[in-house]
Amino acid sequence: MRCGWRRPVNTEPIKVSGSVCWHMTTTLGTASADPGEIDTGRLEVGETRDGSPFGLPVAVINGERSGKTLYIQAASDGDELNGVGVVQRLVPQLDPTELAGTILIVGIVNYHAFQVAQHRNPIDDTKMNRAYPGTETGTSSERIAHVTFETAMRADLVLDLHQGSTSRMIDEVRVRCGKRHRLHSSCLELAKVFGCGYILDQKGPEGQLARAAPDEGVPTVDPELGGAVGWDETSIQKGVEGIFNVLTYYDFLEGSVDPSPQTRARGFEQYGASCGGLISFQVELGERVQRGETLFEVTTPFGEPKTTVSADSDGILWRTRRLPQVATGEYVCSVATDIDEH
Repeated sequence: MRCGWRRPVNTEPIKVSGSVCWHMTTTLGTASADPGEIDTGRLEVGETRDGSPFGLPVAVINGERSGKTLYIQAASDGDELNGVGVVQRLVPQLDPTELAGTILIVGIVNYHAFQVAQHRNPIDDTKMNRAYPGTETGTSSERIAHVTFETAMRADLVLDLHQGSTSRMIDEVRVRCGKRHRLHSSCLELAKVFGCGYILDQKGPEGQLARAAPDEGVPTVDPELGGAVGWDETSIQKGVEGIFNVLTYYDFLEGSVDPSPQTRARGFEQYGASCGGLISFQVELGERVQRGETLFEVTTPFGEPKTTVSADSDGILWRTRRLPQVATGEYVCSVATDIDEH
């Protein structure tokens, strides 16, 4: 039943013909939205080097009907911009009068790195997605991680939008809690619903949001939306579609979603260059490879062959460097292994 009134925050619900209507104002930083409204604002974290306060850009989409809460964040790594593109395109398409529940968004997490288009926070030289759950009185990255983690803990589901930095990467969703985790099946379901086509199901490093949040009982995944210098429209559109899949499947929006089988990888093999030169890939990104198949060769600037590198295992070419030139020992590509359909 839809009520024609709004109750003040922190008051008791009112019963109308046997139903209870919980219409509450929702705030995040300076953003505040009544049921059926959207608002944007800033979530203050600290001060810049000149003593000016700074805040992360936030949005609250407060559905007209009660329901779950979804938290979305982007750019915890400052040069991973496709997530910002997803948020920019997503919010104007959302109609809170058609929504059940609430969506909380932090559009740019790694504020300082975003300003200078770098991966790591230049204030403390930290990769933000290794700082969770953060510390209220810690370093710059730990403080930002703390306030965004607190926001994530208000949610029932979390999407942490990433991309392959400036490497070339297929669109995938990562489940990072580990297969023995009590929320593994819930995170895997969320990844499948998002529906990029590929899932990496591998326990992630300490300090990732997608590891820390499940430890507190909140299913969380990090969609890795391709890899680009700047924005990639194809990956951004996949991200927008993935979020609408989640909103529909988990009853934020009316409708139905039947998740399709995804290609799942549970391991990675990384390959580097044994000598310097120019890389020439022999397989395309996303192609399946067989053990012993040539992945790439290294040549001189005059095209003279120097070495070839072959796959150690069957798998899928998942990620590659973007620039052709390499030095000895430099990263070249990754092959995903232990492949199945889920």
